[in-house]
Amino acid sequence: MRVLDIDLDFFLADTCPLAALGERPDLPGHEPWPEEKVFRYLERNLGLDVSRPVPGRVFETHDGALLFWEELIRSGRLSHPFEVTHVDAHSDLGIGFPGPDMVLSGALTQSLAARTDTAHYRQLKQLDEANYLLYALAFRRISKLENVRNPRSKPDMPEKIVSRRDADGLPTLLRLIPPLPELFEKMNGKEPEVIYREYGDCESFRAEGEYDFMSLAVSPRYAPKEADALIGVIREYMTDCPES
Repeated sequence: MRVLDIDLDFFLADTCPLAALGERPDLPGHEPWPEEKVFRYLERNLGLDVSRPVPGRVFETHDGALLFWEELIRSGRLSHPFEVTHVDAHSDLGIGFPGPDMVLSGALTQSLAARTDTAHYRQLKQLDEANYLLYALAFRRISKLENVRNPRSKPDMPEKIVSRRDADGLPTLLRLIPPLPELFEKMNGKEPEVIYREYGDCESFRAEGEYDFMSLAVSPRYAPKEADALIGVIREYMTDCPES
C-alpha cells in the first residue's frame, strides 16, 4: 500500500527558521506558491485527481501522520510495511535535538510489540514532528521512503541511519541499528533495510501510482500564516477519513 505525506512548508519560496511556540514565521522570503502552481504539482507530479479524492486527514503538527497510520493499521485499513511519499521541506528523521540516538537506544531496545506505544513516547515528549518518520522506521512500518524536497531544503539526513549510498553519494538504503545489535537482534531479528529515494529537484518526481491514504501537516511554526490559504487547495484532493 502507498501513503502520501505532505507538509505545508514544502510549498514555500524558502524554508523557514523554526518560530517560537505560538508564533508563525515572517512572510518575506517565505511566500507560499501561487495556487495554480500547487494545483499543477499535485496533479502532474503527485498524480492526484479531484475526481478521485484520497482518504486522509489534516493535522496541526506532522507527528499526527504517524498516529493516523497506527490507527489505520489497528483498524485493518492499512497493511504494513507500506510505501511513503514524504513531500516536505524537512526529512523528519530526527536530525535535530535530541537526534536519532533517543529512538535507536529507546524504541529499538524493546520488543516489536512494545516499541509501537506512541502514547508512551508522547508522554515523555520524545515523539514530535521532527522525528516521527524515524519512529515509523523503528516500528517497521515503511518498506520504501520517497523524500521529495523543497528546492531550498537544507541537508538533514542522520548519517548513522544510512545503509548504502549510490555513486553520487545519495542515500539509497536506510537501516536502523540498535546499541549492542547482536543482543537485540536475538530478540527482534535484524532491523530491515528500507529503500530510500531523495528528490532534491522536486520537479523530477513523478508518483509511481495512486495513493491509498494521504495526510497534510500545517506545521505552523515552519510556515507563515499566509500559507494556510493552500490548505483548502490540497483538501480538494482529499476526502475525510473517519476515525475508527
